[in-house]
Amino acid sequence: MSEPFDTHLQELRRGTVVLACLQLLRTPGYGYALLEQLERRGFATDANTLYPLLRRLEKQGFLTSEWNTEDSRPRKFYVTSEQGLGLAEILRQEWRALASAIASLHETSTGPSTDEEH
Repeated sequence: MSEPFDTHLQELRRGTVVLACLQLLRTPGYGYALLEQLERRGFATDANTLYPLLRRLEKQGFLTSEWNTEDSRPRKFYVTSEQGLGLAEILRQEWRALASAIASLHETSTGPSTDEEH
């Protein structure tokens, strides 16, 4: 793929990772496990993107965290805050509206699809 294409694809995915993190962290989790969950579910991201995002969401009040020092090495566990749950719901609603609008644009340019076509 070309660099401009990759850039646009990365921009589209970046916004979805915020919602995915807020959803997945309804259950407490730490960064590396979250990174693995995201990848398994099709959200391509890396640690250099994820950890700053987690810190930013925490600073904004959408996540809370605490250190677990019981294991061999300390891990910072994150969980979505009440404010984060509210943001997740707003983002989910906006995502549905955008997906519907894009589908409508596609239908306008190609004609309505029928079940027989699929």
